[in-house]
Amino acid sequence: MTEVALIDAGGANLGSVRYALERLGVEPRLVRDADGLRGADRVILPGVGAAPAAMARLRDQGLIEPLQQLQVPLIGICLGMQLLFERSEEGEVDCLGLLSGVVRHLTPALGIRVPHMGWNRLLPMRESNLLQDLPEQASAYFVHSYAAPVTADTVAACDHGGLFTAVVQNGLRSGAQFHPERSAETGARILRNFLEMPFP
Repeated sequence: MTEVALIDAGGANLGSVRYALERLGVEPRLVRDADGLRGADRVILPGVGAAPAAMARLRDQGLIEPLQQLQVPLIGICLGMQLLFERSEEGEVDCLGLLSGVVRHLTPALGIRVPHMGWNRLLPMRESNLLQDLPEQASAYFVHSYAAPVTADTVAACDHGGLFTAVVQNGLRSGAQFHPERSAETGARILRNFLEMPFP
Protein backbone atom coordinates (compact mmCIF):
# COMPACT_ATOMS: atom_id res chain seq x y z
CA MET A 1 0.00 0.00 0.00
CA THR A 2 1.23 3.52 -0.84
CA GLU A 3 2.48 5.48 2.16
CA VAL A 4 1.32 9.10 1.78
CA ALA A 5 2.86 11.83 3.93
CA LEU A 6 0.64 14.90 4.38
CA ILE A 7 2.63 17.85 5.70
CA ASP A 8 1.06 20.04 8.36
CA ALA A 9 2.35 23.42 7.22
CA GLY A 10 -0.36 25.29 9.14
CA GLY A 11 -2.79 25.59 6.24
CA ALA A 12 -6.52 25.65 6.85
CA ASN A 13 -7.03 23.12 4.04
CA LEU A 14 -5.17 20.34 5.84
CA GLY A 15 -8.34 18.63 7.04
CA SER A 16 -10.15 18.89 3.71
CA VAL A 17 -7.15 17.46 1.82
CA ARG A 18 -7.02 14.61 4.31
CA TYR A 19 -10.73 13.86 3.80
CA ALA A 20 -10.28 13.98 0.01
CA LEU A 21 -7.52 11.37 0.28
CA GLU A 22 -9.64 9.21 2.57
CA ARG A 23 -12.41 9.28 -0.05
CA LEU A 24 -9.84 7.78 -2.43
CA GLY A 25 -9.10 5.02 0.06
CA VAL A 26 -5.85 6.53 1.37
CA GLU A 27 -5.15 7.16 5.05
CA PRO A 28 -2.35 9.76 4.99
CA ARG A 29 0.30 10.16 7.66
CA LEU A 30 0.37 13.68 9.15
CA VAL A 31 3.92 15.03 9.15
CA ARG A 32 5.27 17.81 11.36
CA ASP A 33 9.02 17.09 11.19
CA ALA A 34 11.63 15.46 8.97
CA ASP A 35 11.31 12.07 10.67
CA GLY A 36 7.71 11.88 9.45
CA LEU A 37 8.90 11.78 5.84
CA ARG A 38 10.80 8.54 6.27
CA GLY A 39 9.34 5.65 4.31
CA ALA A 40 6.84 7.84 2.45
CA ASP A 41 6.07 6.92 -1.18
CA ARG A 42 4.26 10.19 -1.89
CA VAL A 43 4.41 13.59 -0.17
CA ILE A 44 1.69 16.24 -0.24
CA LEU A 45 2.30 19.86 0.80
CA PRO A 46 -1.01 21.70 1.21
CA GLY A 47 -1.22 25.33 2.20
CA VAL A 48 -3.52 28.30 2.72
CA GLY A 49 -2.32 31.69 3.93
CA ALA A 50 0.84 33.73 3.45
CA ALA A 51 4.11 32.48 1.98
CA PRO A 52 6.40 34.04 4.65
CA ALA A 53 4.50 32.37 7.51
CA ALA A 54 4.39 29.01 5.72
CA MET A 55 8.13 29.08 4.96
CA ALA A 56 8.87 30.05 8.57
CA ARG A 57 6.83 27.09 9.80
CA LEU A 58 8.61 24.68 7.44
CA ARG A 59 11.93 26.06 8.69
CA ASP A 60 10.90 25.63 12.33
CA GLN A 61 9.85 22.05 11.57
CA GLY A 62 13.21 21.29 9.97
CA LEU A 63 11.49 20.39 6.70
CA ILE A 64 13.09 22.72 4.16
CA GLU A 65 16.23 20.69 3.41
CA PRO A 66 14.43 17.31 3.53
CA LEU A 67 11.85 18.59 1.02
CA GLN A 68 14.59 19.94 -1.24
CA GLN A 69 16.32 16.55 -1.19
CA LEU A 70 13.18 14.43 -1.49
CA GLN A 71 13.46 11.49 -3.91
CA VAL A 72 9.77 10.53 -4.09
CA PRO A 73 6.85 12.28 -5.86
CA LEU A 74 5.83 15.56 -4.21
CA ILE A 75 2.77 17.67 -4.95
CA GLY A 76 2.06 21.14 -3.58
CA ILE A 77 -1.52 22.36 -3.29
CA CYS A 78 -2.55 26.04 -3.52
CA LEU A 79 0.03 27.94 -1.41
CA GLY A 80 1.93 24.64 -1.18
CA MET A 81 2.45 24.78 -4.95
CA GLN A 82 3.71 28.37 -4.75
CA LEU A 83 6.26 27.34 -2.12
CA LEU A 84 7.88 24.99 -4.63
CA PHE A 85 9.10 27.96 -6.68
CA GLU A 86 12.22 30.06 -6.16
CA ARG A 87 10.67 33.09 -4.54
CA SER A 88 7.35 34.81 -3.82
CA GLU A 89 6.57 38.51 -4.07
CA GLU A 90 4.40 37.97 -1.01
CA GLY A 91 6.75 39.25 1.67
CA GLU A 92 9.65 38.92 -0.82
CA VAL A 93 10.40 35.52 0.67
CA ASP A 94 12.72 32.83 -0.67
CA CYS A 95 10.82 29.58 -1.19
CA LEU A 96 11.96 25.97 -1.70
CA GLY A 97 13.54 26.57 -5.11
CA LEU A 98 12.39 23.23 -6.53
CA LEU A 99 10.83 24.88 -9.58
CA SER A 100 12.05 27.86 -11.62
CA GLY A 101 10.11 31.09 -11.41
CA VAL A 102 8.85 33.84 -9.11
CA VAL A 103 5.32 33.87 -7.72
CA ARG A 104 3.72 37.28 -8.29
CA HIS A 105 0.57 39.11 -7.23
CA LEU A 106 -2.35 38.85 -9.64
CA THR A 107 -3.16 42.17 -11.31
CA PRO A 108 -6.69 43.53 -10.79
CA ALA A 109 -8.38 44.97 -13.87
CA LEU A 110 -11.86 45.78 -15.16
CA GLY A 111 -13.88 42.61 -14.55
CA ILE A 112 -10.86 40.88 -12.97
CA ARG A 113 -11.19 40.53 -9.22
CA VAL A 114 -8.36 39.70 -6.87
CA PRO A 115 -8.38 37.35 -5.07
CA HIS A 116 -9.28 35.00 -7.89
CA MET A 117 -12.06 32.99 -6.32
CA GLY A 118 -14.32 30.39 -7.88
CA TRP A 119 -14.43 27.87 -10.71
CA ASN A 120 -12.24 28.37 -13.76
CA ARG A 121 -11.25 26.26 -16.72
CA LEU A 122 -7.96 24.36 -16.93
CA LEU A 123 -6.10 24.93 -20.21
CA PRO A 124 -3.81 21.96 -20.98
CA MET A 125 -0.34 23.02 -22.13
CA ARG A 126 1.43 19.66 -22.50
CA GLU A 127 0.96 15.98 -21.74
CA SER A 128 1.29 14.78 -18.17
CA ASN A 129 0.14 11.82 -16.12
CA LEU A 130 -1.52 14.35 -13.82
CA LEU A 131 -4.09 15.20 -16.51
CA GLN A 132 -4.84 11.62 -17.51
CA ASP A 133 -8.57 10.91 -18.04
CA LEU A 134 -9.61 14.51 -17.33
CA PRO A 135 -12.62 15.56 -19.42
CA GLU A 136 -12.27 18.29 -22.01
CA GLN A 137 -12.91 21.76 -20.58
CA ALA A 138 -12.36 20.50 -17.03
CA SER A 139 -12.71 23.21 -14.39
CA ALA A 140 -11.31 23.55 -10.89
CA TYR A 141 -11.95 25.70 -7.82
CA PHE A 142 -9.44 28.50 -7.13
CA VAL A 143 -8.89 30.85 -4.17
CA HIS A 144 -5.66 32.89 -4.42
CA SER A 145 -4.14 36.33 -4.88
CA TYR A 146 -0.67 35.23 -6.01
CA ALA A 147 0.23 32.96 -8.91
CA ALA A 148 3.20 31.32 -10.61
CA PRO A 149 4.15 32.23 -14.18
CA VAL A 150 3.69 29.91 -17.14
CA THR A 151 7.00 28.13 -17.73
CA ALA A 152 8.29 25.03 -19.51
CA ASP A 153 7.12 23.07 -16.43
CA THR A 154 3.49 24.20 -16.79
CA VAL A 155 1.15 21.29 -17.45
CA ALA A 156 -2.08 23.32 -17.44
CA ALA A 157 -2.69 27.06 -17.25
CA CYS A 158 -5.65 29.18 -16.25
CA ASP A 159 -6.73 32.59 -17.50
CA HIS A 160 -7.64 35.32 -15.01
CA GLY A 161 -6.55 38.62 -16.49
CA GLY A 162 -3.68 36.69 -18.08
CA LEU A 163 -2.35 33.15 -18.01
CA PHE A 164 -0.82 31.64 -14.90
CA THR A 165 0.23 28.11 -13.95
CA ALA A 166 -2.64 25.96 -12.68
CA VAL A 167 -0.84 22.59 -12.76
CA VAL A 168 2.93 22.18 -12.83
CA GLN A 169 5.29 19.23 -13.05
CA ASN A 170 9.03 18.78 -13.32
CA GLY A 171 10.04 15.18 -12.75
CA LEU A 172 8.97 14.14 -9.25
CA ARG A 173 7.85 17.67 -8.32
CA SER A 174 4.36 18.82 -9.15
CA GLY A 175 1.69 21.20 -7.96
CA ALA A 176 -1.90 22.40 -8.32
CA GLN A 177 -2.75 26.06 -7.74
CA PHE A 178 -6.42 25.24 -7.25
CA HIS A 179 -7.97 23.20 -4.46
CA PRO A 180 -8.39 19.61 -5.72
CA GLU A 181 -10.18 18.76 -2.49
CA ARG A 182 -12.89 21.26 -3.47
CA SER A 183 -12.88 20.61 -7.21
CA ALA A 184 -15.26 17.64 -7.42
CA GLU A 185 -14.37 14.96 -9.99
CA THR A 186 -11.59 17.04 -11.57
CA GLY A 187 -9.79 17.38 -8.25
CA ALA A 188 -10.33 13.75 -7.28
CA ARG A 189 -8.94 12.59 -10.63
CA ILE A 190 -5.79 14.73 -10.32
CA LEU A 191 -5.16 13.48 -6.78
CA ARG A 192 -5.66 9.88 -7.93
CA ASN A 193 -3.34 10.46 -10.89
CA PHE A 194 -0.68 11.77 -8.52
CA LEU A 195 -1.06 8.77 -6.23
CA GLU A 196 -0.87 6.33 -9.15
CA MET A 197 1.73 8.01 -11.34
CA PRO A 198 4.58 5.64 -12.33
CA PHE A 199 7.58 5.79 -10.01
CA PRO A 200 10.38 3.21 -9.76
